[in-house]
Amino acid sequence: QVQLVESGGGLVQAGGSLRLSCVAPGRTFSDYAMGWFRQAPGKEREFVAAITRSGGNTYCTDSVKGRFSISRDNAKNTVYLQMNSLKPEDTAVYYCAARPTTGLVIAAAMYDLWGQGTQVTVSS
Repeated sequence: QVQLVESGGGLVQAGGSLRLSCVAPGRTFSDYAMGWFRQAPGKEREFVAAITRSGGNTYCTDSVKGRFSISRDNAKNTVYLQMNSLKPEDTAVYYCAARPTTGLVIAAAMYDLWGQGTQVTVSS
């Protein structure tokens, strides 16, 4: 079974950048659509970005469009979330998720696999 491991979180000042990585060891990574979600304290988990298994199609939620981008390297079994112009409201635990399908997956309930999360804290 494919496991997911996120990394790259940390503390950054507002306006700064971070790149999150999610590694999915295993030879079936290219069969999986991937997504990033986040959960702030006291709030529900929310969708951030998704990418198809080929990497040919991506989608980001409105609140991060123009600042965040999702990409993947199937040769490295890795999906990335590049986060620029970070704001304090981006502070959350960020999770990657995977589902073996061809399209984009937006709903959290549709994902089969989840990582343990990585903390992102943006100071003002």
